[in-house]
Amino acid sequence: MRILKKYTALILSIMTAIAIFAGCGSEEKPDTTAAVDKASLPEDVQQIVDRGVLKVGVKNITKGFGYEDPATGEYSGLEISLAKELGKYLGVDVEFTPVTAATRTALLDSGDIDCVLATFTITDERKKSWDFTTPYYTDHVSVLVENSSGIKKLTDLKDKTVGVSSGSTSAKSLVEAMVKAGIIPADAYDAATFDPATWTTGVKFKQYDDYPSISTALSAGEVDAFCVDKSILAIYNTEGRSYIEEEFAPQDYGIATKKGSGLSKVCEELVQKWLQDGTISKYEAENGLK
Repeated sequence: MRILKKYTALILSIMTAIAIFAGCGSEEKPDTTAAVDKASLPEDVQQIVDRGVLKVGVKNITKGFGYEDPATGEYSGLEISLAKELGKYLGVDVEFTPVTAATRTALLDSGDIDCVLATFTITDERKKSWDFTTPYYTDHVSVLVENSSGIKKLTDLKDKTVGVSSGSTSAKSLVEAMVKAGIIPADAYDAATFDPATWTTGVKFKQYDDYPSISTALSAGEVDAFCVDKSILAIYNTEGRSYIEEEFAPQDYGIATKKGSGLSKVCEELVQKWLQDGTISKYEAENGLK
């Protein structure tokens, strides 16, 4: 019995020593994934770090850029990956908020989101109200039609009705392309006063809140064509549909932030870095955008 007790005591001592040693080895170390020291960040970015969450407005129905799997709720796409890279740099989690062309700026202005990564085209007019980074992707506008419509090129769109997204620049881009092609008289168009809701010269427009609604309207014959960036149209280019011959109006996508914010500078520096080190190129390839 004495020998058994001695062995038992010895085993317990060894187990205790192992537990103490293991506890020392698993001590939680500081997170060093953030690429910058918090103290060096602008005040508004420090607030995001303190909050522990970066709130990003993204598309959730645009495969390749921002798409939410309806079964799992998981997000994927070029812009999702870049948002995660931004969150990693700041050492915070990323919260995605689905936005549309009509809602993204209102949510940014209200502070509900910190930035927008949602196929947001950079224009001089928009730069008056928000900051944009150097473009991380360039697309072109095109037009999708039902093959049965017989529409094959810009000239075939004369006097037709085209579906566009509310708040987008697609209608303006199409009219400018038709003016350039001589389909619409140049003196009928004024970029400063153009409004797709009232435009009727040479082509008409119907505005919708989201892309699926335009696609449905095209199928139902409510509109004759669907106009938006070609990478977005690709999702809706199903059997029996095709693009017209022309594509026009290069669309530069940038990260949008509040005018004059510290986050604007951080995002610009990161986009420049990602363009140079191949990060963006890698995510383009992963999402079939090359």
